[in-house]
Amino acid sequence: MYIRKETGPVFVTLPDGKKLSRSDLPPKNTSRWVARRKAKIVAAVIGGLITDEEACDMYDLTFDELDGWISAVKDHGPAALRVTALQKYRHI
Repeated sequence: MYIRKETGPVFVTLPDGKKLSRSDLPPKNTSRWVARRKAKIVAAVIGGLITDEEACDMYDLTFDELDGWISAVKDHGPAALRVTALQKYRHI
């Protein structure tokens, strides 16, 4: 039996002290993106668990979409990922 070794770290430690691993990420066939799932992807990319290219390929995202999520979290925190709060945090 062959066990595939993933590249990169096994887990990353988040700012709140929790650990995030690949098994904590949303399923690859996710089509409904709620703020909690977006935040996990952003934390994984920022923490170095997965690359932005890997996240885009895995979840069928565009680089602009992922970059928007990352900049929203960096500028305003995870609450900016909620669709209902989009106009509050949108840069015009």
